[in-house]
Amino acid sequence: VWIFQIAQNLTVGNGAIVTLTGGAQAKNVFWQVAGQATLGTTSQFQGIILSQTLISFNTGATITGRALAQTAVTLNATSVTHP
Repeated sequence: VWIFQIAQNLTVGNGAIVTLTGGAQAKNVFWQVAGQATLGTTSQFQGIILSQTLISFNTGATITGRALAQTAVTLNATSVTHP
């Protein structure tokens, strides 16, 4: 299990790809975000995002994992795949 703790916002750039290696699986990677998480256009993300505020997926963003937020999760032509 990997837990990444981000003290502020998490921003994944447009077209960025998060790749897991060394046997890591999306269901075992947690991204704990104190602020909001924004996934850029056509970005590919892996893991479970736990956000204190908002999680926003821009057009064409994909996630293998889950998106859990205390306020809102916005999806815009987004693909979500169960890990």
